[in-house]
Amino acid sequence: MKPYWELTFDSDGDVDAAQRGRLLSGAERERVTDLLVFAHGWNNDLRTARDLYRRFYTPFARLAGTGVRLGYVGVLWPAIRFPDEPIPDFEPSATPRAATPAPAADPADPDDPDGAALDEATRHLLARVFSGPQDAARVDRLGLLLQERSEVRSRLDEFVRIVRDLVAVREPSPAHEFGHDIGGGEPAMLTDDAVEVCEVFLAMLENREGRQVLGGVPGRLWRGAKEVLRQATYYAMKRRAGAIGQVGLGPALGLLARDVPDLRVHLVGHSFGARLVSYAVHGMPAGVRCVKSVTLLQGAFSHYAFSARLPHDRSHGGALHGVPRRIDGPLVCCYSRHDDALGRLYPLASKLAGDSAGFLGLWERWGALGFDGIKAVDGAVGVRLGAALPARGCVSVDASAVVRRGGAPNGAHSDICHEELARAVCAAGRIALAAG
Repeated sequence: MKPYWELTFDSDGDVDAAQRGRLLSGAERERVTDLLVFAHGWNNDLRTARDLYRRFYTPFARLAGTGVRLGYVGVLWPAIRFPDEPIPDFEPSATPRAATPAPAADPADPDDPDGAALDEATRHLLARVFSGPQDAARVDRLGLLLQERSEVRSRLDEFVRIVRDLVAVREPSPAHEFGHDIGGGEPAMLTDDAVEVCEVFLAMLENREGRQVLGGVPGRLWRGAKEVLRQATYYAMKRRAGAIGQVGLGPALGLLARDVPDLRVHLVGHSFGARLVSYAVHGMPAGVRCVKSVTLLQGAFSHYAFSARLPHDRSHGGALHGVPRRIDGPLVCCYSRHDDALGRLYPLASKLAGDSAGFLGLWERWGALGFDGIKAVDGAVGVRLGAALPARGCVSVDASAVVRRGGAPNGAHSDICHEELARAVCAAGRIALAAG
């Protein structure tokens, strides 16, 4: 995995200028022909992100053929993964110690029978990611409300209101413009009746078949309330990923194209990192053609994002409908039907307020491309993992055969460190494969 560089961005998309300078000079000095740029998803621990890059990049040196000089970039950006979620693609020893100062709440704990409490590790991460002047007090109050689990409705209303205040975006922030993939408006979880939102999330947590059973016991609704916090936080990270890609990584790619004009760039993104690299292409300066392939791994954004016309609203298209034309190669979406996080909870979190369709057709209208591939794009094709890829255009690759680890929420979603996926990146970028 050498030569390797990092690009670190803050929440507004500002890049570490010294790191960017080292990449620009180093790529030319090392005579790199093909540069792999990988953006992680919901994960704000540097050690975990670096270990992801190390493991994913490991096969590439032997997959690349003669005449290919690879370079590697790890994009670091401030996202968050709740500590009670598994990381199946890491050995236990690779799990970041600093991010887990206390164990997550045990659903079997008699003091927390529904697993609704906010453990200290999660409080610590929320405080790091949301660092506004009032955010520390908000996080403390959320923790207290989850600990009390009052059956008084006003306490649930207060909890959801604080969550909405926590993830709100200040007006000058560039993230304000990058929350939506298929139309404007806030997600229903940020606007609808607080108790009803908690009921919907509780029903989904307790019935992975998708059958909605509303009207939970008041005390147990706090489990749904904690899921509101989790999904609202992820919505904020999704919005942030778009801003960092558009105003941060996109312009950096423009500088690369200017300083190292023959460099071939291959973008890879996991989860919200897939959204980040897609918006990076959107944010490149006009005329830049350095990106030769984009590979999205379990992308956590709309399967209609690249559509010129939405099936349910032919007068509008997805927010990224022009992006495939800016790639001098294919846009590859690797998806898995085993990704329960994207297949069940993501559509609930994405549904817009005031959507007249209610929850009918929820997964078709609000689904994620990491669950069922790219939808409603003319000329898009679908292939099995390992099959030949087209030279251009959108292609969905069914990776369910390898991206499948389950047994816990988000298990399959993070199961991406497979040589088959590395080979897909190589095939997308027309990086000559070594024999075998």
